[in-house]
Amino acid sequence: MGKILCKLIRMLLRLVLAALILAGLAALTVGLLRWRGHILFREEPDPKQWEVFGVDVSTYQGDVDWTALADQGVDFAFIKATEGSGLRDVRFSDNWVEAQAAGLRVGAYHFFSYDSPGADQAANFIAAVPVTEGTLPPVVDLEFYGPYLEHPADRDKTRAILDPLLTALEERYRTKPILYATYRSYQLYLSGGAYRDYPLWISSPMVSPLFHDWDFWQYSHGAHLEGYQGGVDQIDLDVFRGSREEFEAFGRTGT
Repeated sequence: MGKILCKLIRMLLRLVLAALILAGLAALTVGLLRWRGHILFREEPDPKQWEVFGVDVSTYQGDVDWTALADQGVDFAFIKATEGSGLRDVRFSDNWVEAQAAGLRVGAYHFFSYDSPGADQAANFIAAVPVTEGTLPPVVDLEFYGPYLEHPADRDKTRAILDPLLTALEERYRTKPILYATYRSYQLYLSGGAYRDYPLWISSPMVSPLFHDWDFWQYSHGAHLEGYQGGVDQIDLDVFRGSREEFEAFGRTGT
């Protein structure tokens, strides 16, 4: 009985030691990722590990004080312009002008619709967003809404809408549009290499998209900054993957 008890104790000690080693390795990995800026907290603005920090906004943020955001370290803003083939964000024009006046580099984004032709969606965006020198490339926001949350659209059908939309935007703004995606929409519609030449802005709360060749990372959907009054009190936070010099040269439009 004593020998069996000793064996059980030794086995338990080995398990405890293995668990401690694994916990230590996990803590070390998390610490390293945090130190390198690959883990960012939801309420963490202007993270020191990244040179270029930004936000993305829509009418939900209401009246935005862009100077106040700039004072908090915001370098750029993606601003919602359009949705589908007919909807336009009522705050877009004001945000577009006022953000640039505050010294931010801006880009306009289009919320993709699975329900209307790509050419019609492109026409809606082009009518709303002027060609402006120095701004970021146009963005196509590819995510899910309504019934598509549970039943995503077919891959081929989606690409048949997306491709003419991208072509029209590239012809108009003379730069490749940025594709915004979640992990799910990326895997369903963008994976496989067909869109490898397009810049990628990917949503990945808290932990950076380590397995994607991304250009912009949306790391928070629920931060709070000073400087806006709208229907929601939260704002999305983003970083650019590169130096300030690389950011200034990235995807120049209107040239």
